[in-house]
Amino acid sequence: MSNKLFKGTDKEVQPPRLYPEYKSTVLRAPSKELILIKQSLAELSGPVFGDFNLGEFDYDLTKNFIRNGAPLGERIVVHGKVTDEKGSPIPHTLIEIWQANAAGRYVHKVDQHDAPLDPNFLGTGRCMTDAEGNYKFYTIKPGAYPWGNHPNAWRPSHIHFSLFGNHITSRLVTQMYFPGDPLFKYDPIYNAVPPKGRELLVSSFDINLTEPNFALGYRFDIVLRGECATPFENL
Repeated sequence: MSNKLFKGTDKEVQPPRLYPEYKSTVLRAPSKELILIKQSLAELSGPVFGDFNLGEFDYDLTKNFIRNGAPLGERIVVHGKVTDEKGSPIPHTLIEIWQANAAGRYVHKVDQHDAPLDPNFLGTGRCMTDAEGNYKFYTIKPGAYPWGNHPNAWRPSHIHFSLFGNHITSRLVTQMYFPGDPLFKYDPIYNAVPPKGRELLVSSFDINLTEPNFALGYRFDIVLRGECATPFENL
């Protein structure tokens, strides 16, 4: 998938393709400058998502995979607005998220982390932005988890976001972090992003979004183009 339509131009915001501290980038980063290929009519007029049918609870990860009860962990609500570089809302765009559970475990055969799976939590969801570019997810705050990049390496708690634009070749993949995480300074994926860009990846706690007796609220706005575009996964 191409990030062409979403890519910011500010090197103070977007991460490099090669960041040696993040070891796998050494193996997969291109050694030469990329060549942009002109998009064909088939790509530009390909499938869009305006008539995409969503399930009743696709946006609510606390309900979309219940088997024997509610999932375990801290309930949160994540809300935000998707805009372009001028602040204009991006309506009716598909957003998908995926994440680890409260113990830091993904529902995936590759994840063999010695932490429990939650039988009532799949860790995936999707929704469409409304006419004003707003979106909302209910979920469980994900836990940190170890990974093999370096000795005693742990990923900060995060949620993966995927956004599709006005055609299927337009896609942004990014990560949302939580404020004040002590693992930030040890994480090469987070630190590969320039300081100005890191600020755009950290959600903010919002008491106005917090739902009494149910879930803490976090705001995460996403900008798809321009010098202050939300950093996308370029690594």
